[in-house]
This record gives sequence, C-alpha cells and structure tokens, in this order.
Amino acid sequence: MTSTLESDADETGAADHLGAHGYISDKARYLARLKRIEGQARGIHRMVDEEQYCIDILTQISAMTSALQGVALGLLDDHLKHCVVDAAKAGGGTADAKIKEASDAISRLVRS
Repeated sequence: MTSTLESDADETGAADHLGAHGYISDKARYLARLKRIEGQARGIHRMVDEEQYCIDILTQISAMTSALQGVALGLLDDHLKHCVVDAAKAGGGTADAKIKEASDAISRLVRS
C-alpha cells in the first residue's frame, strides 16, 4: 500500500488534506467495520430501552469499545506507514508537523 504525500503542513502544523490518505486502500474494510460498530451501538441502545441486565449491556459496551480501538489502531498504523513516512522523506516542517500530529493522536488514544 503506497500513497502520495498527503499534504504539506503550514507553519502552524495544520495540514492541507488534499492528497490521498494512507487508509484509502483499506477504505471498504474500515467502512464495513464501522457499519458493524454502528449495529453494536444500536443494539446497546435497544438493550437499555428494553431494560436488560446491566452486566450484559456493559459486556456489549466493552466489545464495541474494543472494536473502535481496533479501527483507531488500524488508522494510526496506516497514518504512520504512509503519511508520516512520506512527510519524513520530504523533511523539514512537514516532517515535524506529521510526527507531532501522530504523537498527539497516540496521546489521545492512550488517554481514552
């Protein structure tokens, strides 16, 4: 899976997202996974509406959380392999901005 350089970053580190993103070759897979997660969310909603047992609902929430984390880790991996690598090859401010962007994303994921 190769991609073109996603974008150049301006001096504030903001990206101009005009290029192809690293996940684009797996877009159908990500959409299918997200559709399943949507179904899980609807199922949890229904369970609460039907006043099902708390532990059963929590079990489903845990499964959905795990599924979302899987999507997030896949997107992060694609971002590192494509967007960050391409920016590192370009060097300069673009590389620094992409590395900071990835670090910030990892930090958010770890906190969640």
